[in-house]
Amino acid sequence: MRLSRAQGFTLVEMLVTLTLVAIIASMAFPLIQIDQKRRQERELKDALVQIRTALDNYKQAVDEGRIYMPADSSGYPKTLNDLVEGVPDLKDAKGRKVYFLRRIPTDPFAPDGLMHEKSWGLRSYASPPDAPEEGDDVYDVYSKSKKTALDGSRYDSW
Repeated sequence: MRLSRAQGFTLVEMLVTLTLVAIIASMAFPLIQIDQKRRQERELKDALVQIRTALDNYKQAVDEGRIYMPADSSGYPKTLNDLVEGVPDLKDAKGRKVYFLRRIPTDPFAPDGLMHEKSWGLRSYASPPDAPEEGDDVYDVYSKSKKTALDGSRYDSW
């Protein structure tokens, strides 16, 4: 009588397979991290373009006389929330508001807990570009993150 050999994998075959899977996974992990960082960088660029376009549109509306501007004002909004909450349109007979953003995007590199307006660094019209400071208005925004981008630049300089 012959004994039939049991069908299955040996312990050595299982260990070799697991080792190969671990090597492949360890090679893919850095690529996944780079892809995630690239996605966050794209979100940051899009958010900066949205906010800066809204700030430019606000200034243009002031220059066209659609928004009230005091004589000592730069023509930029006092806060980022003015872009969302809207301001009265002086050229609209019904007194409707002009809106520039639906919501303030959040900086994808902001520390956890900081949302919307608080996630951005604000630069006033009176502050120099190389040393941005908050002031009476919002002329520009920048990321508060001190991290370095994939291209070697810092996010707070974008």
